[in-house]
Amino acid sequence: MLLIKQVKIVDGSGSKPFLGDILINGQKISAIGQNFTKKKTDEVIDGLGLTAVPGFIDVNNDSDHYLGLFTNPAQTDFVDQGITTVIGGQCGASLAPLIYGSLASLDQWADTERINVDWVSVRELKQVLQRINLEVNFETLAGYSTIRRDIVGSTEIRDLTEPEIQIFLKILNQALNEGSLGISTGLGFLESKFTPYAEIKKIVSFVAKRGGVYTTHLRDERDGLVRSVEETLLMSKDTGIKTVISHLRSFRGYERQFNEALNLIDKSLVDSNVYFNTNPFTETIFPIYSYLPYWAQNESADVMLKNIKDPDKQKKIAQELKTMNLEELIIADARDQESLIGKSLLEISQNRQKDAVSVILDIMESTKMRARLMSKALSADAVSLLLNHPRSLIGTNSASTLRSKMGRELKMERRTSTFTKYLEILSSQGIPIESIIKKITSQPAQIFGLKERGLIKEGYFANLVLLKNTEVDKVIFNGKIKLPNSSS
Repeated sequence: MLLIKQVKIVDGSGSKPFLGDILINGQKISAIGQNFTKKKTDEVIDGLGLTAVPGFIDVNNDSDHYLGLFTNPAQTDFVDQGITTVIGGQCGASLAPLIYGSLASLDQWADTERINVDWVSVRELKQVLQRINLEVNFETLAGYSTIRRDIVGSTEIRDLTEPEIQIFLKILNQALNEGSLGISTGLGFLESKFTPYAEIKKIVSFVAKRGGVYTTHLRDERDGLVRSVEETLLMSKDTGIKTVISHLRSFRGYERQFNEALNLIDKSLVDSNVYFNTNPFTETIFPIYSYLPYWAQNESADVMLKNIKDPDKQKKIAQELKTMNLEELIIADARDQESLIGKSLLEISQNRQKDAVSVILDIMESTKMRARLMSKALSADAVSLLLNHPRSLIGTNSASTLRSKMGRELKMERRTSTFTKYLEILSSQGIPIESIIKKITSQPAQIFGLKERGLIKEGYFANLVLLKNTEVDKVIFNGKIKLPNSSS
């Protein structure tokens, strides 16, 4: 048994902090009270000067997309900032359920051929993760695009037939029975941006009846942001489902659209069940094809490659690309060209003695559209506003992966510091610690239906963080002590 004695406890419920002892037996909290020092324990932590809070829940995690769950099961980047539970399967793409054992829906994030896929169902996936000793609790949504792609057999843009929808629902039903939290869509991505509302509504209605959650990457986050938020609010109203907008954000130059969209959400607080996730940073990452003009990205990667090679279309594309501030973009990842990672298009342009438009077209072609670009394109004022919004949740929108073979990786604060930065910012604003902690523990646990997590409570899993001010001193994962910067 493990005893944490005389520690300030913020239990995650929103209640005021109190001083007490926490007794942990195995993976569970066995007792909370006073003067447990006479109990026979294997280890004692002196809680003087520390605050015990529930382990943090990352509601938008990408370690499954980048296959970091397998290459880096310690997930040190997240554990070190107090995260004990991550929710994957975001933006329409998930590791399970699968029909044919293919991870093709994850191709834009990772080289899926490096992983031996020996699972199909959600249950089998969880068994695999248990065998590799994953050191965070992994929960997943079922990816709409993943299931749809397997049914259609390709990325063909067409509506599902009624028999195909019934197949979809059968697969989804099994996934929900095996622990999937709900369904996610990535409507801003190529595979899903033309999926009709009526089709999605049929699937989401089924999930709503099962008590699941719907998360969605909006169709358009710039000019069409308001329409996209209206669509999401309507989906929640039509189906009654708990809905989470993935990484709601305000791009510089589109502040008017953002303010109008946020106003719609504010007006719906009383009669809707819609939330959104955010993080404290201004960086964002997009697939490289998203920088093509809208008319040039409405087909498969092969068709987009043909477009940029066609002289007439390439000329038209180049003219539109010249209107963008491309030089500030940084290569976040590039398939088989790791030497580019971390470099800006300006730096590459100077090295190659080409303009930024030519460089981005070259990279599109050489990586076969399998590259992602980072930009500090978000409004800092909006980021600050969203952190303490009553419907905001916190997510890293990042992955914890091993360093590449060449040792190059893009250093991103949201990967290593999302939750500690959140604590720092809100604490400096005078927000009560109990409110700060509730937003990243019991609130997401309740929304996503996570059992026995999100609270320091007898009978709950012993997922705890010991804070010294806003810094992580220790993490206790299912009863096991972990120190920051340590995978032991």
